[in-house]
Amino acid sequence: MTTLLEYKGYVGKIEIDFDAQILHGEVMYLRDVITFQGVTTEEVQQAFRDSVDDYLEFCESEGEEPEKPFSGKFIVRLTAEQHRLVSIAALSAGSSINAWVTEHLSRDAEKELNERGISSLNLTDYKLKP
Repeated sequence: MTTLLEYKGYVGKIEIDFDAQILHGEVMYLRDVITFQGVTTEEVQQAFRDSVDDYLEFCESEGEEPEKPFSGKFIVRLTAEQHRLVSIAALSAGSSINAWVTEHLSRDAEKELNERGISSLNLTDYKLKP
């Protein structure tokens, strides 16, 4: 089972190291590498929050803009047939392709999270099913 945490818009993924007997994780979706660890669930959650805070403080002290995990843009590759279908569906709905895709992706993501018992309004401390 994978466990994800959210803090200040950053997402951390936690794994178990049975050999070292620790929980360790990494902040996801960044080029910068931010890691954290703890022995208990409370420790690893606090270490995650501390690591994010340390990263933000370091960026501020260096006068740099912290990297954001999500830009709001991503590229999706489609087959020509899929592109045609999406274009026609958007046109028939009176929408742009971007608006149509955004609406459908958001709706389907919300449905997927609901099916997994995850509230999209509060993604703090949830577990993903394998």
